[in-house]
Amino acid sequence: MGKCILAQRRGAGSIFTAHTHKRKGAAKLRPLDFGERRGFVKGTIREIVHDSGRGAPLALVQFRHPYKFKRVQTRMIAVEGMQTGQFVYCGKRAELAIGNCLPLKMVPEGSIVCNVELKTGDRGSLARASGEYCIVISQLPDQEKTRIKLPSGEKKSISWNCRAVVGIVAGGGRTEKP
Repeated sequence: MGKCILAQRRGAGSIFTAHTHKRKGAAKLRPLDFGERRGFVKGTIREIVHDSGRGAPLALVQFRHPYKFKRVQTRMIAVEGMQTGQFVYCGKRAELAIGNCLPLKMVPEGSIVCNVELKTGDRGSLARASGEYCIVISQLPDQEKTRIKLPSGEKKSISWNCRAVVGIVAGGGRTEKP
């Protein structure tokens, strides 16, 4: 009889839903497997695509399947400096280069990283928006943690087995208007 509560009206959907029709899909790091824990896995950037509803572009990276004879394509958030045909390496033994994904314990202090995992194996959850990045402040070997500075300025200690991509998320300067 009374007035309809706005939150309840929006919860019903219809015109209050996001237009997700043209979206490419979730952008995640590759699943953590034996190859990444022990050595490294090589991937090739096949394409860099725009994802509607997202400021940062996506990189379609092709890896070999860990134990079947086929290739697997992964959608990762593109980093500034990535280009098609470039090789990216994921894993503990990967070198520190733009676009490579490695555990935080292998990243030196002062490095700039993005798409950082909050918990080991969650496939990336921090600093994923366009132009964002985290800075590795220090390594805490006695606690097996790494201290990082988030885009908000907050400092956080997370497990040093969490992975991160080296570099700044592409698509920066999106909010700058003339």
